[in-house]
Amino acid sequence: MPLKLEIQDLSKYVIILTGATDGIGKEMARILAKSNPKRLILPARNIEKGNNLLEYIKSSNGNANNVEIWEMDLADLQSVKNFANKFIKEVGELHILINNAGLVVQNQIVKTKDNLEIQFQVNHLAQFLLTLLLLDTIKKSVSAELPGKIALTSSAANYFGEIDFDNLNLEKGNYWNFLKAYGNTKLMNVIIAKELGRLVQNDNITTYSLHPGMISTNINHMNNRYTTYLVNLLAMVFGITAEQGAINTLYPVFSLENKETGKYYDEGIEKEPNKVANDQEIAKKLWDVSEKILKDHGMI
Repeated sequence: MPLKLEIQDLSKYVIILTGATDGIGKEMARILAKSNPKRLILPARNIEKGNNLLEYIKSSNGNANNVEIWEMDLADLQSVKNFANKFIKEVGELHILINNAGLVVQNQIVKTKDNLEIQFQVNHLAQFLLTLLLLDTIKKSVSAELPGKIALTSSAANYFGEIDFDNLNLEKGNYWNFLKAYGNTKLMNVIIAKELGRLVQNDNITTYSLHPGMISTNINHMNNRYTTYLVNLLAMVFGITAEQGAINTLYPVFSLENKETGKYYDEGIEKEPNKVANDQEIAKKLWDVSEKILKDHGMI
């Protein structure tokens, strides 16, 4: 039976939601805006798409007075840092961070301007950077009465993933198996949510990693039209709507029952992720190596 979502009044909450211009992110933005947040900031790489999103929210529920489109490109680490610095300076408080952006690339290696494989950077490293840069702001903003939440949209593809510290940047391997490379980054989301939850367990912050369900969205940046057709066909036959995917993603975050930090949820229901996610040694190493890459790029 599909989950239903009722969000309490969010008028005391400042929220950032990435990946909001398409798919489930677009529906999450609409749902969150309807719940009257103090401020809802939606980073967008493409400002025109961001403005279209704003019009969509206005036409859907008319409640967009506290919704703001800010420029940020996860494929550019400096852009992420600029966004975070601007946010800290101009807003200075944050209660909910939803790292929802993501993409899939098949059959090729695509590099960002930071010389990193784009899935590794967009799906993991850039959102890890955003979280690190805003973590102190979240800690200072939340309390027992106004708890913080940090969520990462993962995928059931985490079960196909592995953590290979000799190939984190996904430059080696079989690129015909797009689920493998994508699954690696989605496993990183689960691991980071769990490790972050351990680190902030005494800071009135709960962390989540979330699989929304199978949905046909613009996440599929594939250069093989037959694979794209197959994936979208499967999503049409077995999948759910973007709206239901948004509800499945937001449900654990706003449920009063889910107070245990670092858990993984599949279509809103708590599940055990890839067993690698429970390896504390791998989690710490992934965190440390990710920090080192960011330091080497002058980001932290």
